[in-house]
Amino acid sequence: MLDLGSGSGRDCFMLSKLVGPKGHVTGVDMTDEQLELSRKYIDYHMEKFGLQQPNVEFIKGYIENLKEAKLGDESFDVIISNCVINLSPDKKAVLTEVYRVLKDGGEMFFSDMYINRKLSEELKKNKMLWGEGISGALLWEDLAQIAKEIGFSCPRLVTSRYITFNKELEEILSDYKLVSATFRLFKLPRDADKEKSLVTYKGGITGLETEIQFDANFSFKEGRAEEVDEELYGILKNSRFTDHFSFCSLENSTGSKKDIITDPFQFAACSQAGISGSCCEPKICS
Repeated sequence: MLDLGSGSGRDCFMLSKLVGPKGHVTGVDMTDEQLELSRKYIDYHMEKFGLQQPNVEFIKGYIENLKEAKLGDESFDVIISNCVINLSPDKKAVLTEVYRVLKDGGEMFFSDMYINRKLSEELKKNKMLWGEGISGALLWEDLAQIAKEIGFSCPRLVTSRYITFNKELEEILSDYKLVSATFRLFKLPRDADKEKSLVTYKGGITGLETEIQFDANFSFKEGRAEEVDEELYGILKNSRFTDHFSFCSLENSTGSKKDIITDPFQFAACSQAGISGSCCEPKICS
């Protein structure tokens, strides 16, 4: 696993326990002080988790150029990031590098900030907005477009919530809105099959033995068949989840078309209103 912008290393150490002695976690950060702090606790966590040798390392690098940090092609199964990409001036470069170092079937699971419309040039230069990371917030539609251009599957929205501002920020941002949203991005083989299918969760994932909430739109209960579209079939069939599902071809849809929420602002509005399921006209990534 790889953590982009690993900071003090907290997320990496949690992942270290999850992957165990057979797994490995790499944290990348550009700040010497953060790297020094995170490396300081490697031995402590190794002993705490009962590991014979460290399964985590921290290296210096820029997330726009992982090759310079000597991270090779198709090296990782899962990449995570927590509110870091919005700080990068070249987000397409970041996601291009993520695509390069992910194995086929690999996933990027990440949280970040998104804004409902582009900031004015004047606001982009505001020091407070830069300090809060707001000046670099993406439109979620831009994320979908960049992902498509690079070759990722359509971003799968997991969850989102509105970000609240203090009075000073409210005055600056006026009618702008921001959400904190988590997405999953999958790198599928270029020749991956995609077809409508009935899929059944077989269980077996630790902690999710009876049900897995895959994203904001799909939850799979053990033993219950669910109809999925071509895109989700391709993800489940060609990722680390494949052994936990059975698949049955479906030539014709037997039910009504499922509304798919991909807009994090739509999801946040539904959540805020206490509405389950889709509450508005769905926006579907093409």
